[in-house]
Amino acid sequence: MRVGQRCVGGWLLCCLLVLCSAQAVANQGWPRPVSTAPQAAPPGANLPFYEARKGALTIFLLGTLHVGKPTDYPFRPVVLDALRGASKVAFELSPDDVVMSQDAVQRYGMCSHACLPRLLPRPLWHKIARRLHGNPAMLREIQHMRPWLAALLLDTLNSMSADLQTEYGTENQLENLYPGRILGLETIDEQMSAFTGLSRAEQDEMVAEELALPPSAGIEQLHELHRLWRAGDAEMIYDWSQSEARQVRQSPRLAREIDERILFARNRRFVTRMLFIADPNKPVFVAIGALHLGGPRGVLSLLREQGFIVSQR
Repeated sequence: MRVGQRCVGGWLLCCLLVLCSAQAVANQGWPRPVSTAPQAAPPGANLPFYEARKGALTIFLLGTLHVGKPTDYPFRPVVLDALRGASKVAFELSPDDVVMSQDAVQRYGMCSHACLPRLLPRPLWHKIARRLHGNPAMLREIQHMRPWLAALLLDTLNSMSADLQTEYGTENQLENLYPGRILGLETIDEQMSAFTGLSRAEQDEMVAEELALPPSAGIEQLHELHRLWRAGDAEMIYDWSQSEARQVRQSPRLAREIDERILFARNRRFVTRMLFIADPNKPVFVAIGALHLGGPRGVLSLLREQGFIVSQR
């Protein structure tokens, strides 16, 4: 299970569920979601929330999870105050671009024929076929996907089985609260290129990592990621994700190359765009995948390199 993928590619969850038929996502032969009954949890989980200041510039950063539970909300007052007082609000993609992203997924990630069995090494395809043998409709769907998209779909199925829902993803909840226009820190084409630019070997690595653990272990990872996200420490999330990723990496070199393309290069782009939209004396509010924040090459470290004083709120 490549833990980083679900943070950086999480916006694809909605697209994948729309692209797949209702029968295919019925979880036939897949671990069933746990009860949706409300769980005992303090209202307004901590969530990773930071303030970056440099002179007259202020950037508020909220680390998001693209799926969640109703018990994750409401947001803390400090987050709501920052959202209401922001001159600009930005996500990874603007909501308008997310609406259009279905076409991009079709264009870049799907084939008109059953291409996946031919694109993957035979042992990997056989693993997918065994994994989905109880869900023939989903097995038919995934055959029309390119390997990088198939890897994200396998992760999506774990999210469904873990009872984490896209409607309770952080961005969706923020969008319900913020009446103004929400900007994107990257375009659809830029985000798609992070995946479509992967080599065949790198895409094979993504699939292999997703298949390295049984679905039950992947679901446990998602539950732990969700718990850490609720705790609100971006550095702890990053350290844990790196530890988990090391367990499933088939090729350390390929894994590093994937991280550079879909995580670290985008971190640098996000910071460049944040600085572009920042206004003196007018705070901006940025919400991006929690995994982008922490670590030595994360957004928080990059902002510190730019002279910002970063503090957790």
